[in-house]
Amino acid sequence: MKKLSARRRHPLAAVVVLLLALAATGGLYAAFAPASKAQADDTAQSLAIDEGKKLYAVGCASCHGTGGQGTSDGPSLVGVGAAAVDFQVGTGRMPAQQPGAQIPKKKVIYSQDEIDLLAGYIASLGAGPSVPTKSQVDPADGDIAKGGELFRTNCAQCHNFTGKGGALTDGKFAPDLEGVDPKHIYEAMQTGPQNMPSFPDTTLTEKNKKDIIAYLDAVNGDDTENPGGLELGGLGPVTEGLFAWIFGLGALIAVAVWVAARTAKAKKS
Repeated sequence: MKKLSARRRHPLAAVVVLLLALAATGGLYAAFAPASKAQADDTAQSLAIDEGKKLYAVGCASCHGTGGQGTSDGPSLVGVGAAAVDFQVGTGRMPAQQPGAQIPKKKVIYSQDEIDLLAGYIASLGAGPSVPTKSQVDPADGDIAKGGELFRTNCAQCHNFTGKGGALTDGKFAPDLEGVDPKHIYEAMQTGPQNMPSFPDTTLTEKNKKDIIAYLDAVNGDDTENPGGLELGGLGPVTEGLFAWIFGLGALIAVAVWVAARTAKAKKS
């Protein structure tokens, strides 16, 4: 009687054994762990948005509406993005103290963590510009000369050529840019707050914005020398020369009139 030949194992038998071993040692859990981590991240983001919504309801909803849709007292915030919130709240302009031609900056009443929560909630209402990273606003990487050219072309009409600010119409004004956080300068160019036009990346690229920040940092820095004496708000040599002509020439005319009057009086006596 012939011996029975040994049965051949199925090709997938080794795979089945390996899967059973992984299940016994927790290997399958590790394989699916990334999905659990993603779910945890989504939960944390949802909680952050909920916290931001609570802050919004207390400090912003009375003017901008309960859902950010806007009211007669404040514009819609749908689609303005996190950058607009970080700028407006981070500079103290919002919440506004009272309505007016322009909302000036004041003391910041929210912490940066609270501002981040507010920005996250507003960003959830609609896509918009995000808060720039440190590398995007670092003036050390910018081209100062190119930034000066871009600033004089696009910004000097309102802020004057060194960023000292200036008056506009109907009680509005362009603020002084000296000492402003580079992040807020970048966000202002992105979002166009109040009377300022916006300069998206299609108009001024990320590199262009960094160049402008580098220029402002250079002309308003502590190491910058000003050999011109009285700068008159940085309005430039033409204005400073006109000032000298008006007051200098006026003083000379006044002296000449005084001398002539004294001479005529002396002759009469």
